[in-house]
Amino acid sequence: MENWRGFESSDDGGGLVRGKKVNYLVWEDVTVMDGSSNKLLSGLSGYAQTDRIMAIMGPSGSGKSTLLDAFAGRLSGNLWITGNVLLDGRKRRKNDTDISYVTQQDVFLGTLTVKETLTYSAHLRLPSTMTMKERNKVVEDTITKMGLEYCADTRIGNWSSRGISSGEKRRLSISVHILTRPRVLFLDEPTTGLDSAAAFFVICTLRNIACDGTIVVCSIHQPSIDVFQLFDDLFLLASGETVYLGEAEAALEFFAEAGFPCPVKRDPADHFLRCITSHFNKIIATLKQVNKDTGGPSTSDTSQPMTTAEIKAILIDNYKFSKNATDARKMIQQIYITEEDDSESNNISYPSWWRQLWTLTCRSSMNMSRDIGYYWLRMAFYVLVSISAGTLEFDVGTGSQALASRGRSCGFIFGIMICLSIGGLPFFTEEIRVFTRERFSGDYGEAVYVVSNFISSLPFVVAISLSSATILNYMVKFHPGFSHYLYFCIVLFCSIAITEACNLVIAALIHNPLLAAGISASYGAFMMMASNVFRPVSELPKIFWRYPVSYISHTQWAVQGQFKNDMIGLQFDPPVPGLPKLQGETILQNSLGINPNISKWWDVMALLAEIICYKLLFYMALRYKERVSSLFHSLCAKKTILQPAQRPSSSRE
Repeated sequence: MENWRGFESSDDGGGLVRGKKVNYLVWEDVTVMDGSSNKLLSGLSGYAQTDRIMAIMGPSGSGKSTLLDAFAGRLSGNLWITGNVLLDGRKRRKNDTDISYVTQQDVFLGTLTVKETLTYSAHLRLPSTMTMKERNKVVEDTITKMGLEYCADTRIGNWSSRGISSGEKRRLSISVHILTRPRVLFLDEPTTGLDSAAAFFVICTLRNIACDGTIVVCSIHQPSIDVFQLFDDLFLLASGETVYLGEAEAALEFFAEAGFPCPVKRDPADHFLRCITSHFNKIIATLKQVNKDTGGPSTSDTSQPMTTAEIKAILIDNYKFSKNATDARKMIQQIYITEEDDSESNNISYPSWWRQLWTLTCRSSMNMSRDIGYYWLRMAFYVLVSISAGTLEFDVGTGSQALASRGRSCGFIFGIMICLSIGGLPFFTEEIRVFTRERFSGDYGEAVYVVSNFISSLPFVVAISLSSATILNYMVKFHPGFSHYLYFCIVLFCSIAITEACNLVIAALIHNPLLAAGISASYGAFMMMASNVFRPVSELPKIFWRYPVSYISHTQWAVQGQFKNDMIGLQFDPPVPGLPKLQGETILQNSLGINPNISKWWDVMALLAEIICYKLLFYMALRYKERVSSLFHSLCAKKTILQPAQRPSSSRE
């Protein structure tokens, strides 16, 4: 099998074994600034090597997550970075497939089991040249390696069912990223929210991964002494500057030589953070006051005459002239000299677009069918509301009051009942979060996700449309005939599909489900106002409401098409007895301002065109939202940086 992401198939045909590997990760003079020219990271240099696990430690706000984002190339658009990040002497490429980044959030589809999650991920990420048996072998080996055998067939869990524990979710997150045996693995606080036992197990697993030839770098807030002893190297940060970089076990000696030895029976990691965390100034001041009031004995903390800011400055200066800093600079220069060609890593046999489409469609269909709230609950609500509407407008007939009843029915169906689709927003948001994680990992693109989402949701939308249309058609007794019933089903399907697509666009732009629900309801009401639900379109103000809003309102096209479908060919009793019956075409023309000579199928074509347009908008929202946001933040950052030079005070200085 051809080499892929630095790995090749094993001789026995099962799994993957490591091929060419990266020996060093180097960062040189890395500086990150925000739009206000504040330095989040300041001139950081160092290196990490294979077969070792490095911990990035520091107080909150020290720049740990920012540094990992810079390493992985995932800095937000309002941040600027200078310096170099190198893999064996070559610059890190954008969306580098040699790098995997495990963020703090464990984002999964809760209806899938652990094994199903890894299997679908393997189909999306492993090369197409691998056989099904080989992929399954990789999945089984990964499950065993991460200690997930006992929960492999357990669902992850969501709002309706309890699943695996937080520690198991974190190990599953790591499992997804090590399926491809990455050369470099970054993890942002992998022990957050875990108890001591789970945290110890996770770091033990990461250490084993590092020993297999992977560069493992993870940020960690305050590890226990047992967890700290598992790390080979320590990178200590404070206010974006290097306090210490070197072997973890040598950090105690560095602090002691600087004049800040670790007290007996104190956790080394706790001691390091106490020395550089500014919040301890307030804690020490409080302890001193308590000891003064109670006459209690002073401790090593309360007897310390220096503030944490002073201690931090001394440690930073000591490191700059330490042997560790000198060795790091020499190693960086040596790696520059021994730069290697890595062209072979570009020969990647990605799964085909059709394989990705099949995999995503199967996974999404399974998620939709298993999650009772995704479609099944909404389908029940549609049926109940349809029965309720049918009882209110039961057998409207063709009497003199039938016109108002039919108008109310159409307005209710296409204006209000369609709003039940808002209930899908939380589930759309969950799927989009999974898509975002997988897109950042380079698993697949936006187009295949949009198409797979439409295909997997199609059977459920059809079922909702048929069930609701059947109940309403035979209870309200719209225009008799199968062709009229079929048209009603098609229009209702198009309306629900458009609303679903619109909600997907909103979910892609707004990640807060409550805010997205409010925007969706407002948008639906806005579209309903520019239709025949409240007043004929011909009577709407021409500016804005008729042109262009009524033409982009899917409610208007649906109501207009259903009016034609229902009323053309029917005769209605006149309001005054004795007068001739009213033709449906005449009522459409004179009362509703609808031209009966224009085929009702043009309204269906307009609805189908809107479905395509909303799907394109969904694609564009997924593809360009981050880019537009980054561009906007970059422009704001440039403007902020240039402003001080234009101020009079800056000129005088």
